[in-house]
Amino acid sequence: MTKLEDTPASTEAAPSAKETATKEKSAKAKNSTVKSTRPKSLDKMSEEETRELVALFTQRMAGIREQVGKAVVGQQEVVEHLLVTLLVGGHCLITGMPGTAKTLLVRTIAEALGLSFKRIQFTPDLMPTDITGTDIVDEGPDGRQWKFVPGPLFANVVLADEINRTPPKTQAALLEAMQEQTVTVRGNNHQLDKPFFVLATQNPIELEGTYPLPEAQLDRFLFNVMLDYLSADDELGVVNRYTNRVNLPKIEACTNQEEILKFQWLVRQVPVSEEVNRHAVDLVRATRPDDELASSMVKKYVKFGASVRATMFLTLAAKARALLEGRYHVTTDDLKSQVLPVLRHRVLANYFAESDGVSVDDILNDMINTRLAN
Repeated sequence: MTKLEDTPASTEAAPSAKETATKEKSAKAKNSTVKSTRPKSLDKMSEEETRELVALFTQRMAGIREQVGKAVVGQQEVVEHLLVTLLVGGHCLITGMPGTAKTLLVRTIAEALGLSFKRIQFTPDLMPTDITGTDIVDEGPDGRQWKFVPGPLFANVVLADEINRTPPKTQAALLEAMQEQTVTVRGNNHQLDKPFFVLATQNPIELEGTYPLPEAQLDRFLFNVMLDYLSADDELGVVNRYTNRVNLPKIEACTNQEEILKFQWLVRQVPVSEEVNRHAVDLVRATRPDDELASSMVKKYVKFGASVRATMFLTLAAKARALLEGRYHVTTDDLKSQVLPVLRHRVLANYFAESDGVSVDDILNDMINTRLAN
């Protein structure tokens, strides 16, 4: 399997403007022809090799769950959603109260996956170059030269803590990284390593000093996962585990970058029947108030529904969930389990819903009961 090619740091001579422009043009042309990181060998994988890959997938996922369980008590559903996010190759928005182990959960999963991890604390004065990196003038033996210093976005797993506390200018730089998996600094594109995941958190109760995420950026997140309070037994387990020790449990890496890229390819090979695909399409179309499939509740309370990107994400998430459950086909139960995290941030309720105290989850649950009643 071919490894990912690191994009070389941009190094240009500073004294001559003409030379600088020429090198920048050359760097842009080079970056515009970045090769695909999907291993070519997977296209010709035999049936026996695929079976071996499935067995490896099952072993690695069991190991990851075990390692995460060393540090995180409970929250199995959230852990599953994060694993689905990683297997699909998407990004996840985690919404939860302070002190619900959001940062611990993300860091632990990154360590169990054997991936590089960086945490960015978003603040109102955070600038784009604070996260992307910047070019500096470096004094070397050959004189002054431009040297690119990568920012914290150059990691496999990036925790964007309190993402809604930074202004739109910085959010736009993050949006480019999420969608294109590149960052642009001084006109030069720099490729991010793959796999690349943004796991962002936001606090649902504190709105002062925050900047609501634009709909375009919200739509780039595969999931919006709600991290709720633990059960009484799990909370007791946290107290017993962490009030008699200083250091966190040591987490061992269970996989690596190459294997994760293979697993992402494997997820896309899970077959989906035409009937299940039709269910996915109908579920998403049923969120649009002007569509004939919309229920009376959707028509009354929804202003805008989800787009076709939601349909693709719903199907991919269902494929990953089926594989995690040890099945090689997708069922309507797989779709049903992914509807809320995939759609809750893509459906915009109107003022009638707010005045009647109806949440987006209420609308989606009613839709699920209507469309998947059988």
